[in-house]
Amino acid sequence: MYSIGESAVVVSRPMNQPRMVTRVLRVRIKDKHAVFLSNLAREVNFVWNYCNELSAKVTERERRFLSGFDFWPYLKGSTRLGEDGLSLPVQTVQEVAEQYARSRTQHRKVRLAWRKSGGARRSLGWLPFKVRTIRYRSGQIYYAGRWLSLWDSYGLEAYELRAGSFSEDSRGRWYLNVTIEQPVTGKPSAGATESSLAIDLGLKDLANFSDEAMPPIEAQHFYRDMEPKLAVAQRANKKARVKAIHAKIGNRRQDFLHQLSTALVRKHGAIFVGNVNAAGLAKTKHAKSVLDAGWSTFRTMLLYKCDGAGVWFEEVDEAYSTQDCSTCGARSGPKGLKDLGIREWICCACGSVHHRDINAAKNILARGHARLAEGIPRLTA
Repeated sequence: MYSIGESAVVVSRPMNQPRMVTRVLRVRIKDKHAVFLSNLAREVNFVWNYCNELSAKVTERERRFLSGFDFWPYLKGSTRLGEDGLSLPVQTVQEVAEQYARSRTQHRKVRLAWRKSGGARRSLGWLPFKVRTIRYRSGQIYYAGRWLSLWDSYGLEAYELRAGSFSEDSRGRWYLNVTIEQPVTGKPSAGATESSLAIDLGLKDLANFSDEAMPPIEAQHFYRDMEPKLAVAQRANKKARVKAIHAKIGNRRQDFLHQLSTALVRKHGAIFVGNVNAAGLAKTKHAKSVLDAGWSTFRTMLLYKCDGAGVWFEEVDEAYSTQDCSTCGARSGPKGLKDLGIREWICCACGSVHHRDINAAKNILARGHARLAEGIPRLTA
């Protein structure tokens, strides 16, 4: 039901300690605390908007940008003003200011969008926290002076909880997103080339594999299947129903991709995926199909699951992978938009018969092995 978040970073350790990966666990909070968290989220919006206005004024007057630390003197005492003060922990106020500074730098803007607490386009609730701001006990999280009950599907008592956030989805449900560290399990990633696999992503078939014994994975049309019901709900202006349908579509897609990625990681020692530009294709007439396939989500799942299992993972440049012959390397395959319908072709140089997508996967595998061979000396040095 609840999935490990999309963030996974390898943390270096001394040689005598196991390699660790940093993950984000997402756990749902019980709905009875929604009002409490929503009220705190409004205060976060107030702090964000204050930093937004202050940053714009300082930039205009002094021609400089405030850092996250520079905001602290202006926010000092905001949580100790009696009835008019904020109910937020001081660490959350500081984290909001620091996140604002990071976002402004990332987007290279003097002023960011305001966080709205009401109206049809209100911002979804968000409450960041730092280390030691929360405590876990018996299925509850202590935050801002209150114990919050949650559905603990991971057993959080087994982990050392670090920084994270509370977040709200479009249906008003709240989740705890908390960072943990886990040791890497499984075989070393650099020594598992004998069971390597390459994946070519597509729209008709979600995945074609370099191993011809593995059948292609047919693309699941989660959005297309629910589109008629979604259209009925939208015409009837049933907003709650529309949100529920969108949530069901997302949950079905997540469940399918989780099962597929987990099965692949368990069976292989190295996985290579083509770096197809999902964001670019999402701006074309194929946008619905591209977004419905979930390429980026699938690659992210493979990334952090491979990190946790000690499996080598690499995104490989797939340029000309459908045109190059995987047997002799000659660029004799179908080219351009006019040849997109050609699914099988014969290499004019060596006479090999290729399936378009399987050939692409084999080329991705060869390029991945070349990258792997370059990476092994650095790992064993």
